[in-house]
Amino acid sequence: MNPLISVYITNYNYGKYIETAIESVLNQTFHDFEIIVIDDGSTDNSKEIIDRYRNNERMRVIYQQNLGLNKTNNVAIKVARGKYLMRLDADDFLNPAALGIMSAMLEAEPDLGLVYPDYFYADENGHIIGEEYRQNVQREVTMFDLPAHGACTMIRLEFLKKLGGYYEQFSCQDGYDLWIKFVTHHKIANINKPLFYYRKHSNNLTLNETRILNTRRRIKDTFVDDFKLQRPKTIAIIPTRNYLINNKSWLLTKNNGTTVLESIIHQALLAQSVTHAIFTTSDAQIINFVRTTFADHPNVIALERPREFEGFGVSLHPTYNLILQKLKEMRLDNFEAMISLATEFPFISHEIIDEAINTLIIFNADSVIAVKPDNSTYYQHNGHGMQPILDQDKFTKYERNAIFKRYSAIVATTKLNFLKNNSFISGKISHIVLDHKSSFEIKTNFDWEVFNHLLVEK
Repeated sequence: MNPLISVYITNYNYGKYIETAIESVLNQTFHDFEIIVIDDGSTDNSKEIIDRYRNNERMRVIYQQNLGLNKTNNVAIKVARGKYLMRLDADDFLNPAALGIMSAMLEAEPDLGLVYPDYFYADENGHIIGEEYRQNVQREVTMFDLPAHGACTMIRLEFLKKLGGYYEQFSCQDGYDLWIKFVTHHKIANINKPLFYYRKHSNNLTLNETRILNTRRRIKDTFVDDFKLQRPKTIAIIPTRNYLINNKSWLLTKNNGTTVLESIIHQALLAQSVTHAIFTTSDAQIINFVRTTFADHPNVIALERPREFEGFGVSLHPTYNLILQKLKEMRLDNFEAMISLATEFPFISHEIIDEAINTLIIFNADSVIAVKPDNSTYYQHNGHGMQPILDQDKFTKYERNAIFKRYSAIVATTKLNFLKNNSFISGKISHIVLDHKSSFEIKTNFDWEVFNHLLVEK
């Protein structure tokens, strides 16, 4: 008879931790499971440790050349005999009750696709250093754009196979493709109890921010194509003031043969969903530059706006309304979504623009903003000295209290939402996460010098 649960442990050079991971499964209070250890071409002492368990009747061992996590996940899908499947990374370990609690929830609800628990953070020696309490998706969540941890999520294997398993074409990922496939097709749930231990150490994949975020962008793009989601016709609005650096317009200063302004407009045009790039300013010199430079691009439109629309602290809403009015007069108002790009953020790429639109449709959002997690400690002077505004220690442990800093680099909305609320940021608001480079903003002469230095290095 096949086991109820297949737990597969992925290992690559984690001989230091693999025994703890295996023992944490063998010591479960629930016993209807199999363990599949997949060693992905380790060159340390992992094989010596794994081989000690070869005679255990619950254990199967697969040694393979280094294929990477994505392909290894699909190997597990092919060989698993359980009704439910769960990945355990070799550097993590389980609470003794984990399998029983998670499988009981899946058994009780046949339409439930996956379930995931809260977890402890542990140091390299296994000592608890924090806790992660997730939002309760059954009662607290309507926007499913914060993914569960890729490991220690228990999945109904039949559903996963019908969704095509894991994408194999990405060099790194943290279960994000699994997440968006399930939240868009099946019911999910979580257990507000820590049931595994996530080890924080220098080799964690999650420490590589740029690789993770780039891969998530590509996963979203692939998902939209594979599941034939309709990308909305989108206009990119690029409002700007004529900022001066050393008495020169930095937007028109050339770097590597092109200006910052040209680069931003080109990135907008490269985005899959963007049909028109609408540039607007009160500065006649810049308007003429855009019209001349992009004379052969009918999908680039330069519109002059009143100078009073550009005052510091003035909302962009009058500008957006003016553009919509002009486009209606030009009979170019058959678009479905709008993206606003800030010229002060020169490293926003067409991939990020595409991600914002993909996020809008995957999560059925009304607006999408760009953010970065912010673990800074904030203080306020109360007359007696500086006092912390918020309980920062709590924020590092509880997802529901996490702080995100918004960047004005990019914001997207549906046309219907904007017309209804006269606001880009309204309704159901989703998000994309910027890396350090894409969140770089030019505000001062020093920022401009850093920007030029980065271009020279590139």
